[in-house]
Amino acid sequence: MRVSFHEKKVIVVGAGFSGLASAALLAKKGFDVTIVEKNKNLGGRAQTWKTKGFMYDMGPSWYLMPEVFENYYKIFGKKTSDFYKLKQLDPSFRVFYEKEGMVDLPKDKKKVYKLFDSIESGSSKKLKNYLDLAKLKYDIAMEKFLYKEYQTIIDFFTPELITSGLKLQMFESLDSYVSKKFKNHKLKKVLEYSMVFLGGSPKNTPALYSLMSHVDINKGVYYPLGGMVEIVNALEKLCKNNGVKIIKGTEVKKIITNDNTKSRTLCSGILTNKGKKISADIILVSSDYEEAETKLLHKKHSIYSTNYWNKRVMGPSALLFYIGVKGKLKSLKHHNLFLADEWEEHFDQIYKNPTWPTNPSYYVSCPSKSDNSVAPKGKENLFFLIPIANELNDGDKEREKMFKKIINDFEKRTKEKISDKIIVKRIFSQRDFKKEYNSFKGTALGLAHTLFQTAVFRPSHKSKKVKNLYYTGSYTHPGIGVPMVLISAQIVADKIQKENKN
Repeated sequence: MRVSFHEKKVIVVGAGFSGLASAALLAKKGFDVTIVEKNKNLGGRAQTWKTKGFMYDMGPSWYLMPEVFENYYKIFGKKTSDFYKLKQLDPSFRVFYEKEGMVDLPKDKKKVYKLFDSIESGSSKKLKNYLDLAKLKYDIAMEKFLYKEYQTIIDFFTPELITSGLKLQMFESLDSYVSKKFKNHKLKKVLEYSMVFLGGSPKNTPALYSLMSHVDINKGVYYPLGGMVEIVNALEKLCKNNGVKIIKGTEVKKIITNDNTKSRTLCSGILTNKGKKISADIILVSSDYEEAETKLLHKKHSIYSTNYWNKRVMGPSALLFYIGVKGKLKSLKHHNLFLADEWEEHFDQIYKNPTWPTNPSYYVSCPSKSDNSVAPKGKENLFFLIPIANELNDGDKEREKMFKKIINDFEKRTKEKISDKIIVKRIFSQRDFKKEYNSFKGTALGLAHTLFQTAVFRPSHKSKKVKNLYYTGSYTHPGIGVPMVLISAQIVADKIQKENKN
C-alpha cells in the first residue's frame, strides 16, 4: 500500500515519457498524483498506430543507454526484464551512401575497427582514441552533468564543472572535432549522424556529443520486443501500481493562478477543454513548454516570452511515412541511414535557408527484421523519417512530392522496388505535430542542443514567477531523447519533494 506523507495534490500535464515517469516517481514519494492527457492514448510522441495487422511506433525508435532505464526501474524495485525483453541489434545500423554502396556497423567493436581501417587506413587507432575520450565524456556527463539540476549560471560555472567542461569540449563543434581525426566522409558521417536526433547539425552541436559514439559503439543499440510502446506500458504500470490517476482525452486549456498571496503567485489548478476545473497544490507541465508559457499561463506569469521562443534554435520537424509492404526486403536491417554525399546542403535547408530538401538524408526503421509481432507474416513494417525545417508549407501536394522523391531514392539505393507493393501508407508531418502535440512551430524534437541551449541554458525545471509550477521533458535539462527525459523526470521529482516537505 502506498504511504502518503504529503497529501499534496499534483497535476501532471501530459502523458509522454517524462510525464508518466515523473508521475510514478511523485506518487511513490507520497504525492496524490493525477495525469491529464490531451490524446486518447498515452505516450506523447510515442504513440502507436495499428492497421491491417501492422503496429507502428510513431515516434522514438532507438533504444539507447539501457542503464538509464535500468536505474529508473530500480527506484521501484524493478528491472527492465520485469517489463519487456531487450534484443541487442547486430549490426547496430546500416548506412546507405549516395554513391558508394553501404556499410554495416557491427556490435563487435573489433569488427568496427576493421571496418574503419578498410575505409581509411590507420583510422582504427584514431577511432580507439576517439572512443576512449567519448567514454570519458560520457562518464563525466553521467556523474557530474546529466542528473544535476542547474538553477543559476553560478551552479554551472563552478571550478570543477569548468575543468570537466574543458575535457568535454563544450566550446568546439562536433564537426570540427571529428574532422581533425578522420578525413573520409563515410566515417565522419557514421560518427556524426546522431546529431539529427538531438535536434542539431554537427556544425552547431558541441563536441561533447561525441559521447554518442560511445553509446552506439561501446554500449550498443537495442530494441524492446513489442516495440517502443513497451516502455510506455511499463511506465503506465508503475503509475497505476503507485496510485496515479490518469485522465485521457482531456486537454488543459488554462493554468489557474492566484495573485492574492503575500509572497509569490501560486497556481491552484487547471481548466480543461470540457470546462472542468481540477484543483492542485502543485502543477508539473510535461507537455510542450512554449505552449504552456504562452497560452496556458497569463502573460505576466510567463518566464519566457514569445520573443524568447522565436529566438531559440529549434530542433527540426520531420516528414514521417508509415508504410506496410508485401514481401520481405533483403537489403534492409532494423535501423538504416540513407545519407547524401553533400549532406551539409540538407542541414542548411533546415537551419539557414528553410525549404523542402532537394537531396535529403533520411532514416528508415524496419522493426519487422527483429520482431514478428509488428507486421503480418511475409510483410515488412517501414518507418521513414526525413528531417525538415519547421514552418514549411505542409500541404498534401508537398507531402506527395517528397514521398515520391524518397521512395525513388530508396529503390535506387536498395535496388528493391516497393512502390507497387505498398498496402499501408500514412504520412505525418508538421501540421500533425502541431495538432496532436501542440508542438511549437511543428518541431518533432524540441529545443536543439547548441552550446547556449545546453544544461543551465535550457528552460528551467521551475517557474520563477509561479511558486508551485514545474516543468519537465525534452525542453529542460538534460534534453532530447527518451533516456534524457527519464533523467529530467528524476531531477524534477526530487526537486518537488525537496521543496514540498511540509
